[in-house]
Order: sequence, then structure tokens, then C-alpha cells
Amino acid sequence: MVLIGVTPAQNDHGNITVNQDYLDSVTRAGAVPVLLPLIEDEKTQMALLARVDGLLLTGGPDADPALYGEETLPCCGEISAKRDAVEISLFRKALIIGKPVLGICRGLQVMNVALGGTLYQDIATQKANAISHPCYDTPRDKVHEVTVIENSLLHRITGLTHFSVNSRHHQGIRTLGKGLTATAYSKDGLIEAIDLTQEQFVTAVQWHPESLSDRFTEAQAIFNAFAEACER
Repeated sequence: MVLIGVTPAQNDHGNITVNQDYLDSVTRAGAVPVLLPLIEDEKTQMALLARVDGLLLTGGPDADPALYGEETLPCCGEISAKRDAVEISLFRKALIIGKPVLGICRGLQVMNVALGGTLYQDIATQKANAISHPCYDTPRDKVHEVTVIENSLLHRITGLTHFSVNSRHHQGIRTLGKGLTATAYSKDGLIEAIDLTQEQFVTAVQWHPESLSDRFTEAQAIFNAFAEACER
């Protein structure tokens, strides 16, 4: 049975949480979700990664701008330094040992920063002609279209070059990290999906397919492909 390590959020009281949608999407793909602790000890992280077949980096608070050499602006939201450190470390280790990785929303941003990229601290404030990306009042509804690059991994997974997605983010990729390729864009030019340019399954999307996957095949297809890659 395929085991997929899922990174959680941690609130101010130290409680570990994860949205059920992630777990349901992984389960529908025929895999078993395993909630990972936010432990910074590197030997423990390696032991955890050795026992799972893939790493799912979930959504959550903003990545610390200090990670990409910027001061935190008033437009930046809540950050979690511990989660940043753990997820970046897990991601880099997963790359080294060849584990498949799927990033969602914050997960895409963390992957980009871990590879030397930068973010818009707030799209509406810093990106000209941006569409409305933070549609928090419609978390399970499609709100804008993305254009997918032909022959990219996302194109091969979904079979589509255009489809609509939900949107629950106010940050996004400004400059790409080393080795990353943009594979989907929204109509304002914001990067909506990325791949690492190598054979290993390392991909991420800016929207939340886990909140669409119970109704839309292209959303569940992302988790299915991830689980299949983890099984190899």
C-alpha cells in the first residue's frame, strides 16, 4: 500500500491540523495519507521520509519573506517559521532521495523558495493588472481559468490545456526557483503550476484541487498521478 506523508498546519496553541479534503483526495487515489509531525531534527525527518512513498506539501500561512531575502511588508500575512523550516528541509531531502512531491498552494510557494525563487508578498499590492486571486468566500467553487502548457506533466495528467480552478491565495511566484518550469498560468500571467525539470515526479499547483476532486475529474487526476508515481 502506498503511503503519502502529508504536512500539517500548527496553530498558536501548538495543535496540529490538516483539512480533511487532502486526506480524502489521497484516499480516493488508492493511497494512505500519513500525517507528518513538524519536527526539525534531520535524522527524524530522514526516518519519516524513508517510511513514506511520497511527500504532499499542503496549503497554509505565508512563507517568511526572509527566506528569499526580503523584509516582511505590511501586506504579508501570518507566517510560521517552524513550518517553513520543516517543510523546506523535508522537500530538499525528498529531492535527494528521489521521493515524488506534490505541492498545493503554500506548498508550491515553499518549493519555489526552497529552490531560490521569490514570491509576491501580496499579489494585489505588488502585481500590476492582477485578477482577484484570494476568493476565500468560495473555497470549493471554480473562479478563474488557467492555461496549461502543452506536453507538460499537468497537461499529460489532465489531458487539458484550459480549465477553471478555485483560488485561496494572496501570494504567488514572482521569480522561479532554480530548475523549475512554469506549466500553467492565469490570465494575468501569474504562474499557477510548476514542475522540476527532471524525471522525478515533482510538481505543484497554486489552487486547491483537494477541494474540487470530489466533483471534477481533472482535480482528482492530480492525486491519482501522484499516487501512481509514489507506487513505482
